[in-house]
Amino acid sequence: MAKDGLLGFESAAALNQFNQSIIEEFRANGGRCGGRFEGNPMVLVSHQGAKSKRWFTTPLSYFGDGDDVIVMASAGGGVRHPKWYFNLLMNPKVVVERGSERYDAKAMIVESDARSEAFRKMTEAMPRFADYQARVSREVPVIRLRRST
Repeated sequence: MAKDGLLGFESAAALNQFNQSIIEEFRANGGRCGGRFEGNPMVLVSHQGAKSKRWFTTPLSYFGDGDDVIVMASAGGGVRHPKWYFNLLMNPKVVVERGSERYDAKAMIVESDARSEAFRKMTEAMPRFADYQARVSREVPVIRLRRST
C-alpha cells in the first residue's frame, strides 16, 4: 500500500527516479511500457507546480472516454492525495502525451453523478483502482483531461 503518496517507495527521490524511468520508456516506445505496466494504458501529464511554478511530468494510468483522458488521484491507495493533484487544482492547464501524440488540455475535477460514472468505467477497465478506493477513507479524485481547442 502507498504511504503518504510515495507508492511504497522509501523516499520522494526513489519515487521520482522510478517515474523518470517510466517517462523515458514511454517516450522511447511511442507510449508503451513493459514490465508491470505491460498492456496498461498510460499517459504522461505535464503540470505546473502549485507553489514552485516549475513544470513536472507524471506518468499515470488512464481510461479513454472519447477524446478525453480520465485519471484518478489514487496515489496507489495512499492516505493522501498525490502532489500532482494539488498542482492541477491550482493550474489546470496541462500537457498530455498519449501514445506519440502531445497536446494541451484542461484538467477538470469530476464530481457527483459524473464522478460515479467515470469511476465505474475506470474500475471496470482497471479493477485495482476500486481496490485503492477501498483502502482509504478519502474519496479518490477523478480528473478529466480535455483537449484544449
